[in-house]
Amino acid sequence: MLPSRLIAHAVIGAAVLTAASARADDEIKRPDKVSFYFAAHADDWQLFMNPTAFEDVIKNAKKTVFVHVTAGDAGIGTGNNGRRFPYYLARENGAETAIRFMADADAIPGDRVAEYMTFNGHSIYRISYRNTVSYFLRVPDGNATGAGYAKTGFQSLQRLANGENNLLAAIDGSTAYHGWADFVATVRAILIYERGTASLIQVNAAELDPRLNPRDHSDHLTTARAAYEAAEPLSCVRKVSYVDYATMNMPPNLNAEQRDLESSVYAVTLAGVLAFDHGASWHHYDESFVGRNYFRVVEPNGTCVPTTTVAAAGHH
Repeated sequence: MLPSRLIAHAVIGAAVLTAASARADDEIKRPDKVSFYFAAHADDWQLFMNPTAFEDVIKNAKKTVFVHVTAGDAGIGTGNNGRRFPYYLARENGAETAIRFMADADAIPGDRVAEYMTFNGHSIYRISYRNTVSYFLRVPDGNATGAGYAKTGFQSLQRLANGENNLLAAIDGSTAYHGWADFVATVRAILIYERGTASLIQVNAAELDPRLNPRDHSDHLTTARAAYEAAEPLSCVRKVSYVDYATMNMPPNLNAEQRDLESSVYAVTLAGVLAFDHGASWHHYDESFVGRNYFRVVEPNGTCVPTTTVAAAGHH
């Protein structure tokens, strides 16, 4: 028998753990749920949060929102390393291609709408496609340790969260965040706007407990911290926390169908990167992470009912 995708721990407390294959009856048909995937880098949700993301797109959510927080620029900002396109745009193209692949799983291609929108005074790039939405906040890659990179001024999410930096500027010059509270408030504005009147939102992000998710990337952890803090005052929030790099030391736990969903999305992601003239690394990630999907679920308290307030956002 394959190991369960859900992980348990003796001190979890309020977490409600159920078998991943035993979906609730109200999730068999599209429920009144908006599912948010918070990815520090543009390939994180494909590697660590799939096939859950694919399942949400095709059947388990009325809308699925992907929030890509850093540019994943590896310290080169808007540079292209001698290739035809900037590296960060190649990574974004990989993520967008994968999302469209999932959304078009049983359909012919549709129309996409790409624009900058204003949330909490910040201009953020947004793409809507069918029942999916993608955000690219494009803040600097923070390096694995959170120290940042010289070319982008040693800025990082971790340094912003810890108060070491009071400014975090998007690498494309679209906006700058003044302190951690400003950044979290912006994430919260996105949650409220995309939720609309949905009774339930699901926040998918990295696991913050180091006992369950040891030695993770600083950007993964700080992205998750921002997501969970932003969602804290909101009603009816299901939190799903994923093991990231540590899954390479865990046994495969996906069946053949689930592995196909996961590996196909990752392959399409890499094809999108290659289309923008940058290299990909299939073998390392396929051998290390594909076939594994471990997470912990904390259900909301009480009964979830549709919300009545829809937040406004600026278009430009």
